[in-house]
Amino acid sequence: MKLKCLFLTIVTVLFAGSIYAQSEAPANWFNLDYETDGVHGVSTEKAYKELLKGKKSTTIIVSIIDSGMDEEHEDLKEVMWVNADEIPGNGIDDDNNGYIDDINGWNFIGGAGGKNIHHDALEATRLYAMLKDKKRNKKEEKLFKKVEKEIEDNSSSAKQNMTTYDMLKNSFLLLEEALDGKPLTMINLEAVDVSEDNKELQNAVRIYKNMLFPQMSANGMTEEDTVDIASYVKRFDRALNYFKTQAEYYYNADFDPRAEIVGDDYKNSYEKGYGNNDVEGPDAQHGTHVGGIVGAKRNNDIGMDGVADNVQLMSVRAVPDGDERDKDVANAIIYSVDNGAKVINMSFGKGFVYDKKAVDKAVKYAEKKGVLLVHAAGNSSLDTDVEDNYPNKYCNDKRKRKPYSNWIEVGALSWKGAEDMPATFTNYGAKNVDVFAPGVDIYSTIPGSEYEPLSGTSMASPVTAGVAALVWSYYPELTVQELRKILVETSVKVDQEVNVPGSRGAKKMPFSEMSNTGGVVNAYNALKAAEALVKNK
Repeated sequence: MKLKCLFLTIVTVLFAGSIYAQSEAPANWFNLDYETDGVHGVSTEKAYKELLKGKKSTTIIVSIIDSGMDEEHEDLKEVMWVNADEIPGNGIDDDNNGYIDDINGWNFIGGAGGKNIHHDALEATRLYAMLKDKKRNKKEEKLFKKVEKEIEDNSSSAKQNMTTYDMLKNSFLLLEEALDGKPLTMINLEAVDVSEDNKELQNAVRIYKNMLFPQMSANGMTEEDTVDIASYVKRFDRALNYFKTQAEYYYNADFDPRAEIVGDDYKNSYEKGYGNNDVEGPDAQHGTHVGGIVGAKRNNDIGMDGVADNVQLMSVRAVPDGDERDKDVANAIIYSVDNGAKVINMSFGKGFVYDKKAVDKAVKYAEKKGVLLVHAAGNSSLDTDVEDNYPNKYCNDKRKRKPYSNWIEVGALSWKGAEDMPATFTNYGAKNVDVFAPGVDIYSTIPGSEYEPLSGTSMASPVTAGVAALVWSYYPELTVQELRKILVETSVKVDQEVNVPGSRGAKKMPFSEMSNTGGVVNAYNALKAAEALVKNK
């Protein structure tokens, strides 16, 4: 699933933070420097100013395996990868790479006639559907029981939440009607006439007296302060859509768009050539945001500046709204490598796996070809040393083995620092997470030449991928193993007790134990180390 998750900031706490003034993340904070600016950015601006002036660089192709990218975005169109060996729109595979008219990349979740998968089920749901009617061996039975429980629990929860948010939305609308143009304040709410036998209105008044206004008071608001009804209704609509998507697609064992839209032989994970060349797809917000973080055009006085200043962004669409499929991930990696990508960003993940061998084979292929894979650790506040998370850096999931030498696993930082330094949602792991990078309130590109802040390890991963591309563009003689070593070893170590993600401050742990480096990616340090290593060569 594409890790844009931060509907959890909307739906896990009913009213928190939705109407109160909050301090804001500093502009461009992910590119800033801790010593100079007081936030744990990756020191990009400092590196350009002090280390890179007058230096020449080579172009690095970065593949964005994601939901799709808006290739016409004002801040991205100049840095999109273009397949120079392909003639646009002629319906011929001019470069004989197996993909027709792949100008800016490829779409592995599309089909003939420009059809596209938008929503898909989660992997747990697909496994449940596959196993439920077959005779299961002992291993399959264990897996079946696990996915069955997950589907039943989450499907039920999604439906209950739909009911809750629908009720909350309708209650606000009833209050709006009863107020007859007056603003929603505690004083005006007290004056609403509920003497008539209108149970729904009575419930609406009770809900907001008992739930909303006490929290307003706790946050320093008075009985005369106004609640923005329209803002709440909009949030409730978003929550409703979120849970509706869960119920109708994620946990629906009868939903399977694959055969009708893609038309491939899904059981054959090594099949090539399926899909289409629509690299944007029906919902490119996530992928466009990720791409902008890596390499939105710098210093053009438009929008925002990406991390790397000499990249081409290849859009490889393989991630729907739902869980990505292992076959598509494997093919997306191979396509990226074969078409010149040196860095691949993978801001997606899931808790179950269908064909890890196919993905492992692709990762090994990338390793052999000297391509760096940067992967988001996930947004479930989990210790991934204990909990499963796919894809991961271990062949066949045997974690006693040495991890791949071309893989970096990235957790997310908040701009707030101190004990709030790790993002509240980030996964972590003293063994399985390598570094942390900025991942909260990251302002970047979204479709339609617009911009928006989003949060997630999905954002921390491209910050790291951007640093990798930046270093490699100025020091292309580095091997992938040397580059990876530089990125992890030059990360800024932080000696700080922090809140354990998901604990809401109830548990603490040293930041140094949240990853195997205890560090934050840093472009300035990495470039200095690369310079020293190349000179010594």
